[in-house]
Formats: sequence, structure tokens, C-alpha cells
Amino acid sequence: MAKSNSYPPSAPTEPTAHRPPWPQSWAGDWGLLLLRLTFGLLMAAHGSQKLFGIFGGKGLTATGQAFAGLGFRPGKAFAVIGGLSEFLGGLGLAIGLLTPLAAAALIGVMINAMVAVTAANGLWETEGGVEYSVCIAVAALAVAAIGPGRLSVDRFFPWGRGGWASAAVALGLGGIASAITLSL
Repeated sequence: MAKSNSYPPSAPTEPTAHRPPWPQSWAGDWGLLLLRLTFGLLMAAHGSQKLFGIFGGKGLTATGQAFAGLGFRPGKAFAVIGGLSEFLGGLGLAIGLLTPLAAAALIGVMINAMVAVTAANGLWETEGGVEYSVCIAVAALAVAAIGPGRLSVDRFFPWGRGGWASAAVALGLGGIASAITLSL
């Protein structure tokens, strides 16, 4: 009897071990939760330094003066926008709520930080460069692209699955908001 060389090849005749897909996917969801909570809550705390002067921050008045010194006028208004973007964007990422918009808020602030503060100093943070801001922007964009996972509020909504559209919204809105801010 001749062997058949048909495609696709026939199924293996020996039994194979079957692993259910849920343990690996749940590990991914827990990993995303860990990333979102750590990253999001640290960004929210960073924003609260500007807004409320807690966690070693200087508060709104001093932050506003610093923003004015960078050319953002009125400085206090831009300090509120920057602080709220970090605070609310961080909280949004932490709980997985409106993830593309939360990511956009952080991306926009980081683009502004890079252009107005750190770009002239090169790449490395040790020289005052863009390294830190790039890492924050890329992490926010990655969470928007991957999606917040099943352990999030967004899991009930279409944008909670991530994808190219969510990433495009995050990067596009962040870029547009940054461009508008920098042009003022």
C-alpha cells in the first residue's frame, strides 16, 4: 500500500498532552495588571506632586513658575494640564479605564517634556536626556496596543481589547495635544 503525501499532513497517531489555554492567558492578564498598577499609580503620584505638592512635590504654584520659565504661559494653567494629564492618565491606566485616552494623556505630556526640557540633552537620563520620557511614552503606547487585559474596567468595551486602532488613538491624540500645547 502506497503512502499518501497529501497536504495537510494527517494528525499524529500518538496521543499528545493538551494544556488548557487559560493558565497562560490569566498569567498575561495578571502581568498586565501588575504593569498597569505600578506604572499607572506612579504616574498618578507624579502628577499629584505637581497638583497637590505631596510625595515630595513642589505643588501647583512652584510647578506653574517652572512651566512659565520653560515658556508655557500662563504657567499655572499649563501646570494644571500637565499635572491632571499625569494624574488622571495614570489612574486610568492603573484601573484599565478608557485606556487609549489614558495612554494619550501620558504620551502627550511626555512629548512635551521631551521637546521643551530634555531633547537638547541627548538620550541618557544621566545627562538630563529623553530616556525616561521615551520609556513612559512607549510603555503607555504598548498598554494601549496590547489592551488592558481581562482584569480591567475596559474589558467590557471594544477598546478594551487593544489593537492598532487603540494604539493609533493613543499616539494620535497624544501627538495632537502635544502639538497644540507646543504651538501656544
